[in-house]
Amino acid sequence: MRKIYSIFTIMILNSVLYAQAPQQFSYQAVIRGSSNEILINKSVGMRLTIIKDSIKGKSIYSETQATTTNANGLIEIKVGGGVNLLGDFTSIDWSKGPYFLKTETDTKGGTNYDLTITSQLLSVPFALHAENGISRVSYTGDSLILSNGKSIQIPGISLSNHKPTSGFGPNISDIDGNTYKTVYIGTQQWMAENLKVSKYNDGTTIPNVIDNAQWSNLTTGAWSYYNNDIVNNLKYGKLYNWYVTNGNRNVCPTGWHVPTNDEWKILTNYLGGDTIAGGKMKEVGTTNWNSPNTDATNSSLFSAIPGGLRSIFGSFADNLKNGFWWSSNESSQNSAWFRILESSDSKLTINNNDKTNGFSVRCIID
Repeated sequence: MRKIYSIFTIMILNSVLYAQAPQQFSYQAVIRGSSNEILINKSVGMRLTIIKDSIKGKSIYSETQATTTNANGLIEIKVGGGVNLLGDFTSIDWSKGPYFLKTETDTKGGTNYDLTITSQLLSVPFALHAENGISRVSYTGDSLILSNGKSIQIPGISLSNHKPTSGFGPNISDIDGNTYKTVYIGTQQWMAENLKVSKYNDGTTIPNVIDNAQWSNLTTGAWSYYNNDIVNNLKYGKLYNWYVTNGNRNVCPTGWHVPTNDEWKILTNYLGGDTIAGGKMKEVGTTNWNSPNTDATNSSLFSAIPGGLRSIFGSFADNLKNGFWWSSNESSQNSAWFRILESSDSKLTINNNDKTNGFSVRCIID
């Protein structure tokens, strides 16, 4: 089933008079296909209907519009500016609500509308905008925040669940005070840097194991710097065995977790599949990657750099050449799934190996 996700609907006043109705308002939504993929640069046909009193109330206005999704699968249209089918948009008395907006969508660009969503509109913003000169609107949680300091609750709509599909997000911090950039990639939000923390989220210290023989025999969580050199921590983060990622003590910041194998697959598919996803994830250039750093564009802003690995024997390898990142899923009693990026190709490769290996960790939001 194809899906449409409304991001928000904000009334835009085209008159400075309190009593006059808006001439149109903007509507934005992200359009997805049958496999939950974002539909990019696709023609979309829409029928939009204003309904009075309830979701099943009387239709008082209707129009059609044709539009195209952008590079993020987003559409933005002005309701009130389409081809009129029913009623007079400018004659609607918004103080007599409640009103609802029903959107019907044909993701092939025609008029065979097979996707419908209905959400409530509020007339309150019109009066506030005209009366108080609102110049900007933002959101936090389930409230619209107006530039005059007032807020508006939106019943039944959680704006906090609607995130961008690309670009950097807010920074986060771990229990040690390390700060990390974050990035939105499709439906997910990832850390854009490798984990550096030395404690679980409950404050329990994760052992720093230097001795090779001790490392080889571990069945509990541990970490090391690459080559046991603290200089490598700032750039590449720490190398963790798989046992750190598993269990009741979360190693990621509050509200984040080590990605599952399925979450890695979602990222891979969103970036076009395993043969090209790696190029979109790798930091550009050869400062932190060996030449040739094939097809590296970092178009996803994941900003992957190759922290190398610590093997099951305790030896170190592949810094500047390959990056390895754990998933939280085991593949057998002694092995677990992980991902590999290489300097010599554009793939994001899935593999499994012994849980005693030391790999990098990236966290994903809950």
